[in-house]
Amino acid sequence: MKIRNTIYLFLGMTLMACRENLLVTVPTDRISSEIYWKTDADVTNAVNAIYTYLDGGNLLYWDGLTDIGHFNTTGSSFAPVDQGVADAQNANFSEYYNNYYKGIHAANYLLENVDRVTIVDTTLVNSRKGEARALRAYFYIRLVNFFGAVPLVTKSITISEGNLLTRTDVSAIYDFISTELDAAAVLMPVSQSDKGRLTKGAAYALKARAMLYAGRYAESATAAKAVMDLGKYSLYPTFKTLFSYAAENNVEVIMDKEFTKDVYSNAVFSNMAPASIASAVAQVVPAAGMADEFEMANGLPITDATSGYDAYNAYSNRDPRLHYTIYTPGDTLVNNKVYNSIPGSGTADAIGGGNLYATTTGFNVRKYINAEDISTPGNCGINIILIRYAEVLLTYAEAKIEQNSIDQTVYDAINTVRQRGDVNMPALATGLTQAQLRAAVRHERIVELAFEGLHLFDIRRWRTAENVMPGPIKGMTYVKDGVLTTVVNNSFVRAFNPERDYLWAIPQQEIILNPNLTQNPNW
Repeated sequence: MKIRNTIYLFLGMTLMACRENLLVTVPTDRISSEIYWKTDADVTNAVNAIYTYLDGGNLLYWDGLTDIGHFNTTGSSFAPVDQGVADAQNANFSEYYNNYYKGIHAANYLLENVDRVTIVDTTLVNSRKGEARALRAYFYIRLVNFFGAVPLVTKSITISEGNLLTRTDVSAIYDFISTELDAAAVLMPVSQSDKGRLTKGAAYALKARAMLYAGRYAESATAAKAVMDLGKYSLYPTFKTLFSYAAENNVEVIMDKEFTKDVYSNAVFSNMAPASIASAVAQVVPAAGMADEFEMANGLPITDATSGYDAYNAYSNRDPRLHYTIYTPGDTLVNNKVYNSIPGSGTADAIGGGNLYATTTGFNVRKYINAEDISTPGNCGINIILIRYAEVLLTYAEAKIEQNSIDQTVYDAINTVRQRGDVNMPALATGLTQAQLRAAVRHERIVELAFEGLHLFDIRRWRTAENVMPGPIKGMTYVKDGVLTTVVNNSFVRAFNPERDYLWAIPQQEIILNPNLTQNPNW
């Protein structure tokens, strides 16, 4: 069965802190712990509530803030973030900051009270403790990714204590994350009977990701290798169907957020599908930076004069993941109609054709768009994958490359991803330099993990955002009446300030409420 995604009364009461300070929780005497904390079922219910603060379909938005995507709806509060003109009062900054701290508070409250339980299955309760600690670590990873140094809060606090909080150094937060995930891995089993519940592998995978972001490459490689050595995970054979209902909870999924139609659903179809299907909104669309990244089927980049690339058939004979990840003109949609975004084509997807929600680049996202959701596009039950085994393999390879500890296992990890059953791209050439392998693994992360909420943090930690972000949004290359044209949206020109935009602003309201919180530079 899936985890019950319900926010229980005790948790709702705990989180209804006075808005004088977000980082304050209600004293526990507001809830009768003697009544609630009786059985291990109470503990399970409490942990289930923490899962609700995990990211879901929203993480598909984040690539719209990078060089491989674009926020298609200018009325969105993400549009100024995409364009590089947001201020510290942007609603997204406060929404994410608040959500992750609510998850942290929920985990803190459980860990403070779990030992009150008197009717106990010790193995189960230990696992739930591990889940709470791993989830808390997940929220801190997100906070550091978005905001940098933030207050490290590991217990319930009073209003006066909250008003004195200061930001904790990023290195100290990563130390905490590492320790928490080590402890969680000890407490949790390799497998759980409930779908979507965290496991030992999830703790290792989260640590591998966190340590890669921290630049602690030896620790990252060790954690990734721990996942690999479990022998539990492998690549799902077909990338094309990896994000379908039929593939839910498959052997590649290490961590996801579970959804169920009509019970606890998401709106990924409505928010991401082409406008011609079920009046979808297509909030985020791929950019040329995404489409151009996919190699030719022979393994050569399209910029190589010997690759066989033909601009008049720009999206033919390419890495199969291109058409499994995004829609390009001529592709078949999930409603069995042909996708045509070419200006003047008269379709609902045509650029400049009058549909407010039509793509502005000529591309649309393909991942997570399933025929089962056409009739109820805002009521999707598709699970959203948060970590999968392909990421772990690429994390292992990148961490080893950055240490210049290059051996056959690095090639094997990358080639395993490249040679999935329905992808079958050529293996990397042998004898590559560290710089060449670095470029290769970064390329694989882009084409393999696009629209899974990772690329924003990749271009931040690679410090490449200042090079790839500025300028107008470029879209598809197409032929009409024999003329080759590339879409360029000169009305939406991005700026990127490297002295500011590698981090989001601490929400201005938090600084007003607690002057001890300092703002990120140049916000």
